[in-house]
Amino acid sequence: MDLEWSERDRAFRDEVRAFLDDKLTPDLRAAGRLMTSVYADHEASMAWQAILHERGWAAPAWPVEYGGCDWTLTQHYIFSRESQLAGAPSLSPMGIKMVAHAIIRFGTEEQKAFFLPRILTGEVFFCQGYSEPESGSDLASLQMAAVSDGDDLVLTGSKIWTTHATEANWMFALVRTSRLERKQQGITFVLFEMDTPGIEVHPLVMTSGEEVQSQVFFDGVRVPKANVLGDIDDGWTVAKYLLEFERGGGATAPALQVMAEEIATAATHQPGPDGGPLIEDPAFARKLADLRIRTEVLEILEFRTLAVVAEGGNPGPASSMLKVISTELSQAITELALETAGPRGRVYQPHATRPGGPVTEYEPPADGYVSGAPWQAVAPLRYFNDRAGSIYAGSNEIQRNILAKAALGL
Repeated sequence: MDLEWSERDRAFRDEVRAFLDDKLTPDLRAAGRLMTSVYADHEASMAWQAILHERGWAAPAWPVEYGGCDWTLTQHYIFSRESQLAGAPSLSPMGIKMVAHAIIRFGTEEQKAFFLPRILTGEVFFCQGYSEPESGSDLASLQMAAVSDGDDLVLTGSKIWTTHATEANWMFALVRTSRLERKQQGITFVLFEMDTPGIEVHPLVMTSGEEVQSQVFFDGVRVPKANVLGDIDDGWTVAKYLLEFERGGGATAPALQVMAEEIATAATHQPGPDGGPLIEDPAFARKLADLRIRTEVLEILEFRTLAVVAEGGNPGPASSMLKVISTELSQAITELALETAGPRGRVYQPHATRPGGPVTEYEPPADGYVSGAPWQAVAPLRYFNDRAGSIYAGSNEIQRNILAKAALGL
């Protein structure tokens, strides 16, 4: 594995940096830096998607014939890395980074022609209907019924933890169309509009106070069978394919490195237990050094995985390993950031941040006063939101089971 970028890669990196310097407005950079979770402010995210789409970079991982980029895997990594280092707001992953790949792989020509251009422009904005109140990590146990009735499927049940259900105009969902011997059988993957009669969206207030996720109820919702992706009763095949894109493919380490460096900078101005700068406290310094080392290790592991894929190999259980390491490292970094923020970091003031969803049960001060710096307002919200990192996209316990079987043969 060669850790040095080639001359071509360095030229591409410089091109990406110039583009980011030119197109990332102060507001977009603020939206990226003041994110309180993995989701950016919705309006900023869509504005950034429009800028990327104009350049042809909104969906670089798609096949070129559908609007993707003819980049090497290294260039994909560089683009992801430089975007995070520059503080670009994230794009919602459900459409561009997830269901679009399933549509390309399993969709009819009519489905591809309708959805793919509209996903690129943002005209179609998806949410994901997977989890149910009794079906989370054990997704194959889902029970939401879809009964065949002529040319339609009639949906009854509910989905929960549905991110951006209040913003989305389409949902992709897994529904139970048959009860067969294995619970993975009899599941169907469907696409439908969120304004279909019988759908009710009930926002959920998170620990951070944000309404990013919802529970969605379905009462006799009619979905045309033409909107099934793949075959009826074989949606598990589609879902497994899509999960490959949910759990990997980007550069996670750079964003964590930026957060660690922000902590180090802030700690030079924060008082420690002995009255001196917090950065000089030995206990704090050890924790910060440990996190910095772990981010470097994560980046090397990402490079190794990139090298395997670049040579035509399959990363295999490495995707599970990266998911465990990155989410638990992110939790540790947000915990140290909260410690660094000190007493001012305990003040609940989401008006100083750019959350990924509305904060409705909060009245900001009339004069907009913020106690401390904006990063101190971000710290507690990131801490609370990051607790979910080891649960979503397959809990870390499940990822460790995968590693035990695939890597250790247990």
